[in-house]
Amino acid sequence: MVLETLNPMHYNITSLVPDTMPVATVPILIVMCFLFLIWNHEETSSIPGPGYCMGIGPLISHGRFLWMGVGNACNYYNKTYGEFVRVWISGEETFIISK
Repeated sequence: MVLETLNPMHYNITSLVPDTMPVATVPILIVMCFLFLIWNHEETSSIPGPGYCMGIGPLISHGRFLWMGVGNACNYYNKTYGEFVRVWISGEETFIISK
């Protein structure tokens, strides 16, 4: 008898959650997403280069330098963005100047 009362399958979980829970969850999720976007927003730079995009840009930039090597990655960014490029290497903003 004690084991039957402790069995979680014995209770219907939907009866424990009120019907208003999903209605209240949607506005809270929307507000949290909005705050997350504001928190990760960064001013755009006038220097061309890959975007920051919530920290994904620096990871891609650093990964490209590790994968392609410094010379090939610099050539790629110079062909893509021009002579003066802003990239991230090891999480630090780095400028590539070439002609």
